Amino acid sequence: MPPPRGLIPFYANLLEACSLSKNLQTVKQLHAKTIRLCISRHDFIRTKLVFSYASCAQLNQANLLFSFCNRQSTFLFNTLIRAHSSQGLFSQSLSIFIRMLAAIKAFDRHTLPVVLKSCAGLLALRLGKQVHGAILVNGFALDLANLNALISMYAKCGELVAARKVFDGMLIRNEISWSAILAGYGMHGVFGEVFELFDRMVEAGERPDAVTFTTILTACSHGGFTEKGREYFGMMEQRFGVKPRLEHYTCMVDMLGRVGRVEEAEELVLGMTVEPDAALWGALLGACRIHGKVEVAERVEQMLYGRLLGVVSLRHLQ
Repeated sequence: MPPPRGLIPFYANLLEACSLSKNLQTVKQLHAKTIRLCISRHDFIRTKLVFSYASCAQLNQANLLFSFCNRQSTFLFNTLIRAHSSQGLFSQSLSIFIRMLAAIKAFDRHTLPVVLKSCAGLLALRLGKQVHGAILVNGFALDLANLNALISMYAKCGELVAARKVFDGMLIRNEISWSAILAGYGMHGVFGEVFELFDRMVEAGERPDAVTFTTILTACSHGGFTEKGREYFGMMEQRFGVKPRLEHYTCMVDMLGRVGRVEEAEELVLGMTVEPDAALWGALLGACRIHGKVEVAERVEQMLYGRLLGVVSLRHLQ
């Protein structure tokens, strides 16, 4: 007996909503409900279940359900490729892509950016170049997501000339394009290009975002450009309306700590509007140790001890 009319799209929509909110508990409850209603084997429901479990990072369950699907669509392959890559499982992500090719499934413009991310994660330059060829052959050469992914892949693999060639050939760029090429040069210590490209970005009318500023502050820190770093940090909110986040404060503490300006780093931390984490405290204490700033280290330890006592007291009150 077929399920009542409208039941399948109703549960498919519920699963879609759970995927967006990453509500694993509700996904499991809906899965159980579809089994009781005898609709869990329907292709549309199975597709939504695979997507839902993948969105909640439940990769074993997603892979198992995928193996039962009668129609393993491009969408489903894309879902699994993306899910594994987002968890840093780059080899598995590429294995699924190879299975997709072996199954003679057509990939679309959403497939290859994630594949390139996995290539970058493994520094698999040879495969990345083959994917670049596939982008050109399949008419994705004007797709912004594919081009941005190419820049990141080439940059992370140390092929800065190739990354710059892709960047310079783009007809349209966005803040991701600029951040990708800036990060590439910063990663390999070509700091002059980082600062020059940032100026070009602003002149082109692009507004740098939080990611862009993380990239440029990291370059300032690693390159020892302390005054430039302070200048960029100051212009974030004043000029571009980008409120500093924890990662920006951590870059600043690391940058100031490297050159022994530990008291200034401490003052910055005390004036923060966001809650410090272990990485920031570690950067500050590390700078104290390197430069022999015992008094600052003692004050930091007292602050940490006070915060710990506050957390313990709050738990007791609850």
